[in-house]
Amino acid sequence: MSAGIVTALVGFTSSFAVVLTGLAAVGADATEAASGLLVLCVTQALGMLWLSRRYRMPITLAWSTPGAALLAGAGAVEGGWPAAVGAFIVVGIAIVLTGLWPTLGRIISAIPTPLAQAMLAGVLMPLCLAPIIAVRDAPAAVAPVILVWLAAQRFSKRWAVPLAFLTAAVVIGISLVTSDRVLDADAMIPRIDLTAPSWTWQAMIGIAIPLYIVTMASQNIPGVAVMNSFGYTVPWRPSMIVTGIGTIVGAPAGGHAINLAAISAALAAAPTAHPDPKRRWIAAFTAGWAYLVLAAGAAAVAALVAAAPAGVVETVAGLALLATLAGALTSALSEASEREGAVVTFLIAASGVSILGIGSAFWALLVGLIVRAVLQGTTLPSLSRKSSLQSKP
Repeated sequence: MSAGIVTALVGFTSSFAVVLTGLAAVGADATEAASGLLVLCVTQALGMLWLSRRYRMPITLAWSTPGAALLAGAGAVEGGWPAAVGAFIVVGIAIVLTGLWPTLGRIISAIPTPLAQAMLAGVLMPLCLAPIIAVRDAPAAVAPVILVWLAAQRFSKRWAVPLAFLTAAVVIGISLVTSDRVLDADAMIPRIDLTAPSWTWQAMIGIAIPLYIVTMASQNIPGVAVMNSFGYTVPWRPSMIVTGIGTIVGAPAGGHAINLAAISAALAAAPTAHPDPKRRWIAAFTAGWAYLVLAAGAAAVAALVAAAPAGVVETVAGLALLATLAGALTSALSEASEREGAVVTFLIAASGVSILGIGSAFWALLVGLIVRAVLQGTTLPSLSRKSSLQSKP
């Protein structure tokens, strides 16, 4: 049970700032972003409670942190926030179809791993540069956050980002005390803010497709691999159906995507949770209940973030994504034959350019595939190619 509580606390505090940043970037106001954070906690909690108890496995879910980072880089699209909500629903439908229709998984799995990871790295780069810019612009507010994060890295990497957030909370508190600003008490009350979705082709291409690819490549497939390493075979079809339906249901309230946990999955599935592998499902089950408790505080956390001095929240988000960026770059450049295409993909994604109202992530992947085909003298990757995604574990 303690492992489950730690799983929820680490998962929430280490990346909620990325979620709020991403939702705000695609048009959500403060209330809508807080609603999105709340509903993500609830939908992944309910999914964990069902899957862990039904299959007696420590199956943990999470929101798509790389997906939120992608939203932060994508920015507003034609149709604004309602169009983004429509894109989230499409992502949920695609995840469900991946579980039901293996051919879709094989199509997505044809994308070479280096290109998929290069796209992710390019999306993450501007967010990871935010702490550097923040140090220049607001050193007094940002330096304590970075120093605490660095010290924690030396002793406990798992708690480095949560401790950085606690430091940021102290900085925000001092800022409120020494200024005329006050927290909006009404904004701290949990509430669901529903948005009627709309669909634009820019949002489908610029948000839905990259978000689906990133969620599958960086969360669902690694999540299965982590569970396999501890001797668990994740029920693929039920997991995709549960996370896909959870995404669809949560989208009108602002939830962008939920998926199998990857990094945090080890916290509940490892022997440290319980010596008996058959008992570790209780850790995931407890994590589900813990996320329901955290959901009640999501609005208060969002209000605290809204009151933060400039650069503080961006610093926490950037620090939270450094490990993900490092992993993406390592994977993108691991194969010498793929490096030219991967570098081009990375640069276009990092540029943030928008063409025809479509964000850089889509263009990065498209151009990367073209460059790869030209340099290697091949067509688009074969559907049988083992790559970044698999239709089933």
